[in-house]
Amino acid sequence: MGQFSVTIYGATGSVLSDIQQLAATVEASVVFVTVTETWSAFHMAENLQEGIPNPVEAYVASTNESAQKILAEAKVVADAASVVSQSVHVSDSFPAVGIIDTAEKHDCDLIVMASHGRRGLGRMLLGSQTTEVLRFATLPVLVLR
Repeated sequence: MGQFSVTIYGATGSVLSDIQQLAATVEASVVFVTVTETWSAFHMAENLQEGIPNPVEAYVASTNESAQKILAEAKVVADAASVVSQSVHVSDSFPAVGIIDTAEKHDCDLIVMASHGRRGLGRMLLGSQTTEVLRFATLPVLVLR
């Protein structure tokens, strides 16, 4: 089978294992992506009031550490399934934009996302990155719950 590349976002636990099984079955390579949004001025002001001396540096360090932990977990699952994978952390971006840009830059054939299945007010208030990717991606998108 020819090269088939998949970008994966937001998958952990059993969903991640299911995706890796799918990738192994179709002999796909995988690009794992995490995206960190730009820091919020309101959040930074709150941190300054709490005495955090450089809240932007603290935010960047914290989000980088979190991203690396998530990507390392995904790599372990990929390696166990003998799936070729890459890991990408996109910082200072809206998640949907980072996901789509990463998929395009890596010539992926499919975007796979996990959805939390929020409904009603929770979805309206929190937004849905899955919905944004579905609206704007030119690639096929597979959503898992």
